[in-house]
Parts: sequence; structure tokens; C-alpha cells
Amino acid sequence: MATPTKKKTSVPKASASPRRHSSIASSRKKRVRSVPAEHVMPVWVRNVLALCIVLVFAAGFYYIFVRPYAYRWKPCYGLKGYGVCMPCDYEVHGIDISHYQGNINWKRLAQTRSGEFPIRFVFMKATEGGDHRDDMFLQHFDSARKHRIIRGAYHFFRPHTDARKQADFFIRNVKLVAGDLPPVLDVEDRGKRSKEELQQAVKTWLERVESHYGVKPILYTSYKFRMRYLDNPAFDAYPYWIAHYYVDSVRYEGRWHFWQHTDVGTVPGVEKKVDLDVFNGTLGQLDSLRLK
Repeated sequence: MATPTKKKTSVPKASASPRRHSSIASSRKKRVRSVPAEHVMPVWVRNVLALCIVLVFAAGFYYIFVRPYAYRWKPCYGLKGYGVCMPCDYEVHGIDISHYQGNINWKRLAQTRSGEFPIRFVFMKATEGGDHRDDMFLQHFDSARKHRIIRGAYHFFRPHTDARKQADFFIRNVKLVAGDLPPVLDVEDRGKRSKEELQQAVKTWLERVESHYGVKPILYTSYKFRMRYLDNPAFDAYPYWIAHYYVDSVRYEGRWHFWQHTDVGTVPGVEKKVDLDVFNGTLGQLDSLRLK
């Protein structure tokens, strides 16, 4: 039989004495040290520093995110076409495309030939690196020829992949014929290569492709990239296609053939925004550049 347990009576603890409370309060007061008046930053100094920080961030934001695209919002004092202010004094216009533009209504695109800014030529992405062909290349390439639009093909260069392998891959996938524009090398990134290594790789691609097609390829790169990494006089022998956005005119002082002047064009037959280009010459001079 279990024996009943005895209930324990709790004895309330005695409350802390007033003397103890006073000692705790005094010890806390000792820990709080007063800051000397000479070490306190004046309010006006804090305000000036805050204003300087705001101005620095605002200037950085403008320089990085606003200034490069400010040209889009500038008034157009020339002629406007395809949703942008068109460069003056150029009669031959074109576009460049890739799989990004998707399916294109080539009949509508060809109808621009009767408009104020007729699209005469189109460059299209063919290959990239050593093993990637653009998904839409064959369809775009055949459609351009069918609708009698001067066509060209470009290769997107990958600096980490062997340059000769890239050239051979382009050659296997792109069958240029008489009337086509010369092949194009698109160089936008140097990867981890030094400037000298990059230049040698680009030369290798250009020379290999030139020996196959019998014509000097076109070199595409931005104005800044050309000046910084491809400033070797050896590249002056190749036609230059310059990417230089949101400016009224080309600032490059050397010889150039094509100018990609915007990436936000709106062209009939192309659903998405597209790059717009001009040729630096007449239609007859463009014809002389085409493969024979």
C-alpha cells in the first residue's frame, strides 16, 4: 500500500533589503560615464557629413545608371525612325539579330525597303564558342536570302576556348555564298586572358577564317573595348563594325564600316527590340564589300 506524500510548504523568500537596492543603483551609476562635451559631434557637422554621403551616392548612381543612357531622353533634332532618333547622313540601314528576336515576319521586314529608312542588310548570330550554334540561325539565314535582304553571319567569341577550334566550328556551320557579307567576329569579353593573349587569339580566328572564305572578316567590338584591348595596328586591316550607343556621332577616329547605334529599335516584322546599324557608305560601296 502506498503511503501518502507530505505536502511541502513553501517559505516565501525575504525581499531584498533597501540597503541592497541602493548599493545596486549606485554601482550602475558608476558604470555610466559621461562623455566630455568636446568629444560630442556638433549637429551641423553631422548634417554636413550626411549631405556629403547623399551627394556621393547620387553622383555614383547618375554616372553608372543614368548617364550612359541619357541619350535616350534627349530631344531628337533630326529624323526619328524605328522608335529612336536616327543618325543623320547615312543612307544604308540594317539590323542584327539572334535567337532572342525569335520568329521574324520577313515579308513585313522586307517591306521597309519602300519606307524612309529601308532595311538593306541583316547580320545574324551563327555560332558561339566552339560548340554552340544559334537555334534560329539556319531559319534566319535562309529567310533573308529568300526575301532578298543582304545577309551576314557572326560568331560570338569566347576567350577561354581555343581560337582555331572556334574558327573551324564557324566554318562548318556557315556556308557563305556570293552576295553575302564577309564573316564577322564579335569580341566583347577578354575573360582571364591578358591583353596580348587576347589579341593573339583574335588574330588566329581572323586569319583562319580569312584563309577559308578568301575575304577579310569584319571585326565587331565596342568603342571602349577596341581602344582598350584591340588597339593593335594589325586589326586596322579588317573592316570594323563599331558598337557605340546613345551618341550623336561615332567618336572613333579610325576607319570604320558599320555602326551599331542602338539596341532598342522597333522594326516592323520583329516583335522584340532589335539592334540598329548603318553602313558608312553608299549602297554601291556595300555591294563591293560582298562576297564575289
